[in-house]
Amino acid sequence: MFIKIKKFIFKKRNLKMSDDKNKKIQEIQILEQTLQNIFFQKQAFQMELTETQSALREIENSDEDAYKLIGQLMVKVQKSKITEELSEKEKFLNLKIKALEKQEKTFSEKLEQLRKQILNK
Repeated sequence: MFIKIKKFIFKKRNLKMSDDKNKKIQEIQILEQTLQNIFFQKQAFQMELTETQSALREIENSDEDAYKLIGQLMVKVQKSKITEELSEKEKFLNLKIKALEKQEKTFSEKLEQLRKQILNK
């Protein structure tokens, strides 16, 4: 009788530990997907930032008029106005990238903690 109770308690403990482990594994999978999404977003913003910086350099080095696409129309704009718009866009993209890097760091640290917890059990 005592042995049966002991086995029952042991099985119950193992089930609880495996449930806990499964929850942590699911959490790890969700964090990995989130990190992958953050990576793709950051990559897209970095590409847009590179294009914006390239456009800024071209406009600053050019003596010619500047044109801007609005829908399907190409409209002539003042060089100073387009430079200001591109500078604002550059600032925005840098802020967005920094925010994503902060999120990436937070999620990476949490992911590492969960992995260590699973390996230690």
